Amino acid sequence: MRTWTRQVTSAVAASMAVLLVPSVGTAAPPWPVAGAPAFGPEFLWGVAASGFQSEGHAPDSNWMRYIADRGLEPYENSIDFYDRYASDIDLAKSLGVKVFRIGIEWARLQPTGPNQWDADGFAFYDKVVAKIVAARMRPMITLDHWVYPAWAFEKGGWDSDSMVSHWLANMKKVVDRYDGRDPLWVTINEPVAYIMHEVVKNETNQQVMEDRVVEAHNAIYDYIHDKRPTAKVTSNVAYVAGEDEQVNGQVVAKIRDRLDYIGLDYYFARSATPSSVSTPARAIADSPLSGISQLTVRAEGIYYALKRYSGLFPGKPLYVVENGMPIEDGGTRLDGYTRSDHLRDTVYWLQRAKADGVSLMGYNYWSITDNYEWGSYSPRFGLYQVDVVGKPDALERKATDAVPTYTTIIAEGGVPDGYQPTREAAPCEAVDSYAGCAGLPSTPPPSS
Repeated sequence: MRTWTRQVTSAVAASMAVLLVPSVGTAAPPWPVAGAPAFGPEFLWGVAASGFQSEGHAPDSNWMRYIADRGLEPYENSIDFYDRYASDIDLAKSLGVKVFRIGIEWARLQPTGPNQWDADGFAFYDKVVAKIVAARMRPMITLDHWVYPAWAFEKGGWDSDSMVSHWLANMKKVVDRYDGRDPLWVTINEPVAYIMHEVVKNETNQQVMEDRVVEAHNAIYDYIHDKRPTAKVTSNVAYVAGEDEQVNGQVVAKIRDRLDYIGLDYYFARSATPSSVSTPARAIADSPLSGISQLTVRAEGIYYALKRYSGLFPGKPLYVVENGMPIEDGGTRLDGYTRSDHLRDTVYWLQRAKADGVSLMGYNYWSITDNYEWGSYSPRFGLYQVDVVGKPDALERKATDAVPTYTTIIAEGGVPDGYQPTREAAPCEAVDSYAGCAGLPSTPPPSS
C-alpha cells in the first residue's frame, strides 16, 4: 500500500525527471459525459493483501531490521495470515470477488542464503495459491512487495552488485512454480515508493536502485513471457496526484514496453501546496505513519488518474491494483466519510471512466483485512478490522460497513444507474492539477 504523506510526495518529486508530462498545448481531456452503466461479467473485482504486511511468523529481512533499528511498532505476528489464510480467502470468496492478490516473500523462500530454498516456504504458498484457485478466484501474484532476506540486506541490499542476479534467481523459481496457474503478475510493487523507502531507511543509492529495479522488472517480464506468451504482467504505479509525472515518469518510461496491463494504485488527492522542484531529494517519512487517515480523499480523483494513464498507454488495459481509504482505530474520519460511501463513490467514477473510453479490466480493494502498514497497525484499511494491538491472541476478523456494500456492488456489477456520489465532484485542478486539467470546465456535468 502507498504510504506517502504530502511532504513525502514533495520530496520525491524533487529527484524525478519529468518524462511523461503531456504537452501544454495538448487538448484537455473531456469531462465525463457518458452515463455510468454497470460492468459486465468479464470485469475482475478483487481484493488485495501483501505477504509481509499480513502473514506474521516473519523470517529475518530488511524490514525486520528497520523495525528493530528504528523503534517502529512491533510486528508481532501481524494478522497471522500464515495460519488463517484459508478463512481469509473464504471471506473474499463470500464477497464474490474474482481476484485475490498476494505477495510471495523472498525472505520466506530463501531465509538462509543464496542458492538455498526452503521447502516449507514453498509449501505454504502452494497451499495459499491452491486455496485461491479452489475458491474460483484468479491469483494475482506480487513478486516483490518491498521485503528481501536479511542476508541480502547484509550484502548491501540494492546497492550490492549481486542483488539483481540473486533477485532473479528467486523470482524465476517462483514463476516456474506458479506459471501453471496463469496468475496476473505484479513484478515489483510501487517501484518508486520502494526505492524511496530504501533511500531513507538503508541509505541506498537512489539512481543505482532505480536502474537495478528497472533491470529486474524487464528481465523477469521476459522470462515470464518466454514461458507463457499470453501472460499478463505489470508493475503497479503508486499514483501521486498533481505530481505523478515528476514522481513516476522516469521509471514508467523505462518499463513501458514491458507492461501487458497498467497497474494503478490510487488513494489521495493532491497536496494543497504543490512541491518545489528545488527541494533536496528525501522521500519516505522516517517515522511511523501519523495523520494519514486525515489526508484529503476525493473519489473522483481516480477518474483523472485513469484518464491520464489511458492517454499515456492507448490500447492497453488498466487495472486498479490498490484502492481504499484509511480510517483511525475508532472507525471514523474527521471528515465523516465512511468506508461504504467512499467505495460506492469510487465505483461510480470507475464506471464513468469505463463509459468514457478507459479500457478498465479490474479493481482490487486494499485490503481484505487490516494489516501492518510499514511501521504501524494504525491506520486501518481493511474491509475486515483486526485488532492486532488490543487483542493479539484473538485476531478476530470483524466486518466493516463496506463488506455488504462491496458484496452488493460485485453482484450488481457496480452502483445502480442514476447513482449520485455522496460528494459533489471538485474541478480537476483542485484534485489533481496535472497538465491535462487545462481548459476543463469549473464543474463537471451530471451523468446522462
